[in-house]
Amino acid sequence: MVQARFPAVCIHKIRTFQSKPGKQQSFPISSLLRTVDLAGEENRREFLTASQGMATSTMSKNKVETGGPVSGTPNMMDKLSNYIIVDIGANLTNKKFSRDLDQVIQRATDAGVSKIMVTGTSLHSTKEALRLTRLYPGTLYSTAGIHPHDAKSWDEDTYNELKDAARCTECVAIGECGLDFNRNFSPPDVQIEVFEKQVALACELGKPLFLHERDAHQEMVSILERFVDKLPSCVIHCFTGNREQAIKYLQLGCYIGLTGYLWKDKSENGVRRILEEGVIPLDKLLVETDAPFMYPNTRASKLPQHIKDCLTERSVTFLQRYCTFQRNEPCSLPVTVEMIAAYLNKTPEEVALATTFNALKVFGLSG
Repeated sequence: MVQARFPAVCIHKIRTFQSKPGKQQSFPISSLLRTVDLAGEENRREFLTASQGMATSTMSKNKVETGGPVSGTPNMMDKLSNYIIVDIGANLTNKKFSRDLDQVIQRATDAGVSKIMVTGTSLHSTKEALRLTRLYPGTLYSTAGIHPHDAKSWDEDTYNELKDAARCTECVAIGECGLDFNRNFSPPDVQIEVFEKQVALACELGKPLFLHERDAHQEMVSILERFVDKLPSCVIHCFTGNREQAIKYLQLGCYIGLTGYLWKDKSENGVRRILEEGVIPLDKLLVETDAPFMYPNTRASKLPQHIKDCLTERSVTFLQRYCTFQRNEPCSLPVTVEMIAAYLNKTPEEVALATTFNALKVFGLSG
């Protein structure tokens, strides 16, 4: 049934994608996803299987390859020149993007990053992120939250202002919020109090939580467990923990967000090992750049050669041409997807489509 149904859908999408060469095109992901029942696990697997024809095999921009069928199966999707990826965390309100945000978003689109969630970490950045979503509707979405570093700034007006921003349809999550006992820019007891208020807000509004945790795993788990009966979807942003911590978060139903941090993780029990052992199932995985931070240094000696060999020329070109340690961009996300896929021993197309599916489902992003 799927083989008879998906090709027609994809042929239509290919024609739409090619219709106006040289002009930025919008690829309505949710239209494709609506072809299957999001609630059905069997349909989800069928969707991913039928979607594996998508590939980054050319350097041309917004162009569709019309080569032979994938794996000799005539009813599979034709190859596209881009992945379809959602960046669930980019700090586009950072002053490093103030002069050329249009170009940054265009490069992301060209690289296959079709949607970007702009992270709110304070009242100011929350409001600014919301403003950006209205300048780039359908491409940018925002979050509303107080980062643990800024927890000390919380006052009697913060809750209501945060709630007003979070109620907007363009705002799709509460956060970035959580606990950071590594630096303690805010006192730990203040971090805990402010975090609990934001968890309560997410429960009240029914919006997902976008969570930051560093050296505070047990405290984070303890708070989440207290709200477990009414807890919305939770995403552990930029996960850098160990195997046991990942398993605990997964047991709580959390999604795991991974960044370019992969390139420098050499721990015996860290993210690389977690991926190699298949600890994180694809249906709980999300990807993000955390731009302008977390630059994925693919030239580093720390990165194994067999992982480097899995990176495509197209993705590496976007990374090396436009991104630096001082300013990472969302257009680097395909490299992270390819690294994750290499560690998982899966195709990058499968990882891209699975993580996009998860992002649309968790955050309710429109197409």
